[in-house]
Amino acid sequence: MEKKNILKGVLFVGIGASIYGMLATFVKLAYQEGYTTSEVTTSQFILGLVGLLILNFIQTITSKKELASPTSKEVRNLMIAGTSLGCTSLFYYIAVQYINVSIAIVLLMQSVWFSVVVESFLTKKLPNVRKIIAVIIVLIGTILATNLINTEIKLDFKGIFWGLLAASSYTLTMFTSNTLATHLPVFRKSIIMLCGGSLVIFVFLFFAQIGPLHFDGLKSIYLNFTENTEHIHSFRYSILWKYGFVLALFGTVIPPVLFNIGFPNAGLGLGSIVSSLELPVSVTMAFVLLGEKVIAVQWLGIVLILFAIVLMNLPSQKEYKTAELS
Repeated sequence: MEKKNILKGVLFVGIGASIYGMLATFVKLAYQEGYTTSEVTTSQFILGLVGLLILNFIQTITSKKELASPTSKEVRNLMIAGTSLGCTSLFYYIAVQYINVSIAIVLLMQSVWFSVVVESFLTKKLPNVRKIIAVIIVLIGTILATNLINTEIKLDFKGIFWGLLAASSYTLTMFTSNTLATHLPVFRKSIIMLCGGSLVIFVFLFFAQIGPLHFDGLKSIYLNFTENTEHIHSFRYSILWKYGFVLALFGTVIPPVLFNIGFPNAGLGLGSIVSSLELPVSVTMAFVLLGEKVIAVQWLGIVLILFAIVLMNLPSQKEYKTAELS
């Protein structure tokens, strides 16, 4: 592969990761203006679908060859897989309600070692020593990055719970994205998966906000989970132009496009290392725009997590020799 292509891949993946890292800060700003999780996620997915439909249309009419179309089975599988995409956004944004963005992104990055566990389960093989060491480093880095060693800190365990659920969903999204219908054009595949994710978002919107407003039975069910009724009101469409456009661009349109262009050029290993830029960018944005306090020990934890990601994705001596022979 030419150096120019590798540089192009690194650049695209790096920009995509940086943009995605800004997402949670805008979600937090939307919360500060009184918007609900339902409104934030719904606006992101609706406008994201519109954006991808436009890009797919442009690609279809400008392509010099006929683009592959999914079978009914592939559509069904991608829709089911896409539900994890909706769950990731939903769980992540709920976590941000209870904890700082800088801590929420650290919890989301637990997908680094979650993926090692899933991979071992699927292949029925134990991970190699380097991956085990990397996982241990990630866990140590997480303890430092969330400042758990400070006995005075009070972390909301609801936020930790939802953050870890988001990491689990994110892990599932990564695996399904890399294995299902890989022959399809990026935009067509993304649209189908986003439709699956939208179903989750719309169901949540109905049961957590719109439904309890109009149906007493649903309100009774809602009150079994929480006594907070502030979220029960009609949908505020102002979210669409205030934050929806930015959330859709930064969350569902630009990063996936850049990743799909960048990863084939950079390679999965190098691309994974570069994509970890999402972590420091997210923490920095939270520090600058939200004024979240990030102390030295937390930065040390973030550096350790980044180091673990690099360690996990560096090619082994066997892979080096294979590359040299080819």
